[in-house]
Amino acid sequence: MIRIGVLISGSGTNLQAILDGCQEGRIPGRVAVVISDRADAYGLERARRAGVDALHMDPAAYPSRTAFDAALAERLQAYGVDLVCLAGYMRLVRGPMLTAFPNRILNIHPSLLPAFPGLEAQRQALEHGVKVAGCTVHFVTAGVDEGPIILQAAVPVLEGDTVEDLRRRILAEEHRIYPEAIRLFAEGRLVIEGRRVRILDRAEAPRG
Repeated sequence: MIRIGVLISGSGTNLQAILDGCQEGRIPGRVAVVISDRADAYGLERARRAGVDALHMDPAAYPSRTAFDAALAERLQAYGVDLVCLAGYMRLVRGPMLTAFPNRILNIHPSLLPAFPGLEAQRQALEHGVKVAGCTVHFVTAGVDEGPIILQAAVPVLEGDTVEDLRRRILAEEHRIYPEAIRLFAEGRLVIEGRRVRILDRAEAPRG
């Protein structure tokens, strides 16, 4: 059973999908702590309702972004976190976090990476006139949305779609594949080979 730390900035719908996955036994683990960089993030209330410690850490209270990330890593380590999941966390993860949790930070992004990294991916997709959009779970590295890809899911872009229409359609797939990626990590079935992630069969996964 792995201990998961979730970082959020907003409403926390992907956090809720993770909480539900743990409660229902689809993820062999539990959420140990939820941390937000915003005091008003509704995801903190979701965590409290699930009986999970919910903390606000104010970046403005630290002298630099690096200092904030060092404090964040220290707090997560104090909770014995094995895996960090970014769930609508709107800050770049920097050196201290990457050093503290090497290949142990996941993110969900609302595009089929490497297309449309960064902010407003759904708007970027519509403006480029793509016919298929989607979402990606990937390991976090120093580059923006550049880490090795674990899982992806595609959704059609329909005639007349607004950004909100596409966002909702993609979000439904995010809630499906993020818990699945966490389960694969918890089962020791993800192997990073350069830019690629190989998913082991159950029989190949390490035991114990």
